[in-house]
Amino acid sequence: MIAEPMTSQLAMQLEDKYGAHNYHPLPVVLSKGEGPLVWDVEGKQYFDFLSAYSAVNQGHCHPKIIGALIEQAKTLTLTSRAFFNDALGVYEKYVTEFFGYDKVLPMNTGAEGDETALKLCRKWAYTKKGIPENEAKIIVCENNFHGRTITVISMSTDPDSRGGFGPYTPGFITIPYNDIPALEEALKDPNVAGFLVEPIQGEAGVFVPDCGYLKNAYNLCKAHNVLFIADEVQTGIARTGKLIACEHEKVRPDILILGKALSGGVYPVSAVLADDDIMLCIKPGQHGSTFGGNPLAARVAIAALEVVKEEKLAEKAEALGKVFRAEMEKLGKECNLIQLVRGKGLLNAVVINDSPESSTAWNLCMRMAENGVLAKPTHGNIIRFAPPLVISEEQLLEAVSRIRKSFLEYTA
Repeated sequence: MIAEPMTSQLAMQLEDKYGAHNYHPLPVVLSKGEGPLVWDVEGKQYFDFLSAYSAVNQGHCHPKIIGALIEQAKTLTLTSRAFFNDALGVYEKYVTEFFGYDKVLPMNTGAEGDETALKLCRKWAYTKKGIPENEAKIIVCENNFHGRTITVISMSTDPDSRGGFGPYTPGFITIPYNDIPALEEALKDPNVAGFLVEPIQGEAGVFVPDCGYLKNAYNLCKAHNVLFIADEVQTGIARTGKLIACEHEKVRPDILILGKALSGGVYPVSAVLADDDIMLCIKPGQHGSTFGGNPLAARVAIAALEVVKEEKLAEKAEALGKVFRAEMEKLGKECNLIQLVRGKGLLNAVVINDSPESSTAWNLCMRMAENGVLAKPTHGNIIRFAPPLVISEEQLLEAVSRIRKSFLEYTA
């Protein structure tokens, strides 16, 4: 145990000494959260504009979700799938009806969800499409981010994620994102089983594709008997102004991957949804997880989705996103730091008018932290802004005023 009082300095020293150095966080040590707000160990308050990469859409420590967690934790937390439990079936019914699919395969993390979808797609390819064993291919996009497992980094083009971890898993065709002709060409291969895509590339800097890209891609997949697989781990659960981002183009993925806000950031919960024709290709013993579908996760996920529905978080994200982007556009005219503003709903980014190798975006995030707003740069010169969806318009505008202050101070 640590005898001395916890301070920010001590907390950072402990992580540096005893933890793997696989992250480079802002020097802020958080100890409390409520709604869109967090506090550090010294008691300073901040607006959280990262939301744990969209895991905390329902806000920090939402009372309904915490209540479900506590209530279930008192009775039963884990049975494994060796036995039935009285919560999983209730959750499975709720989540499949909520998103409109026949079946769900419950997992824990977003990366596990992606791995599950890849296995499911390959199994379908051999069972239903008739692709020769071990010949199935899955199309992915440049600059994707689906996690950091060996298979997932095998389809990554990010040198930091990929470099030094080979040999890589085969079976992937990489094409440019937002490029329909490239997809059309790749689909000519008869051994293509699926197309895995993020409706908006979050880690790449909130790269929003052209209007019609998802719909055209979906139609091409249908024409070639290829599964359209949507990774909505970051973009799903109301973040972009719709329940899932694919709804903006009225696309219903063949396989839908969810995570992060599926639990409101309270507990690791992910899910892969598909209809019977696809999902029932997986048989007992072919895939699973000790913790996937545990009673605690089931109750928490139901509560998290109920909050999204009851508090109309998709509608809030849609309306407040327009306000935020308009304010950032105004700020861009006041200073020369902002090259581009982009996003949907409350998943937004500003591209800083400097090279990716510069420290400008990082320094701006440090200045914003000083002024009480937490955000993080990605790809060097892009800053993502994604507050919890429970934020009020008044709170949003207060945070914007602090962002504006930070940018103008930086240029002064």
